[in-house]
Amino acid sequence: MDSVFDGVLSAAADGVLSATSGEPDDIPKTNTTVWILGKNYNSIQELDQIRRDIQSKLWCTYRRGFVPLGDAQLTTDKGWGCMLRCGQMVLAQSLIDLHLGRDWFWSVETRDSTYLKIINRFEDQRKSYFSLHQIALMGDSEDKRVGEWFSPNTVAQVLKKLVCYDDWCSITIHVALDNTVATEEIYQQCLVNDKNDESWRPLLLIIPLRLGLSEINPIYIPALKKCFEMVGSVGMIGGRPNQALYFIGYVDDDVLFLDPHTTQRSGSVGNKASQTEVEFDETFHQKYAGKLNFQNMDPSLAIVGF
Repeated sequence: MDSVFDGVLSAAADGVLSATSGEPDDIPKTNTTVWILGKNYNSIQELDQIRRDIQSKLWCTYRRGFVPLGDAQLTTDKGWGCMLRCGQMVLAQSLIDLHLGRDWFWSVETRDSTYLKIINRFEDQRKSYFSLHQIALMGDSEDKRVGEWFSPNTVAQVLKKLVCYDDWCSITIHVALDNTVATEEIYQQCLVNDKNDESWRPLLLIIPLRLGLSEINPIYIPALKKCFEMVGSVGMIGGRPNQALYFIGYVDDDVLFLDPHTTQRSGSVGNKASQTEVEFDETFHQKYAGKLNFQNMDPSLAIVGF
């Protein structure tokens, strides 16, 4: 049976687990600073808070057994859906920051109605606003067939379109093309009513970048670190070559990430009224991050922030 602990086993396979204690060494046992989406922690004194912060992020992974998708009637996204899952994670974190606040933390007992509204939007059902089904099918508008791999820019363009159909989420997404932030276009997107300059939609800004040819240019690494330190940071969509990851922070010269490459069963959180729904909610949370040296990142990525 797939479970939330599969991510720990995956980390062990990547050599992330400490050989002595069995504790993942994503957070070093030295007196250093850990940055997670605009918050900084001491790696020794605040390890519990770090784990709690990581675990409060929605961890979207491959799933199996969902409603058949596309002409091929796919029932799993294993092998092709990792960038779509990263898109889900960055959008989910945006909704959490907006509707629950950056200081909000998840626990097994969490039954907050706002949290449930958010997580229900990412379940693998056609009716869910930001399900894998909706993202994959909307990919047709970006010349991506169901089952094809998305780039960071493609998933950003798809999310931009999907949020328009969900009034409750209340955000608008601007994707900056050619490294240019078009302020006039942003103004038009955010202005809800052109007769009321104080009526604004919250803006989620996504900036797709290519920071090198086959590997990332080290000259950009200090700037990437600064992005994680910004209060409005929602992380980065990127990965390592041929493997999409959701980057949520950094420590020293390593970037921290949530990895979607664990295949879990499909299901529903619902209202967390049953033990099955409670257990399924747990599959969306992972308190251990992966760790990757900045120079091993794929040079194609997207920076995301409010």
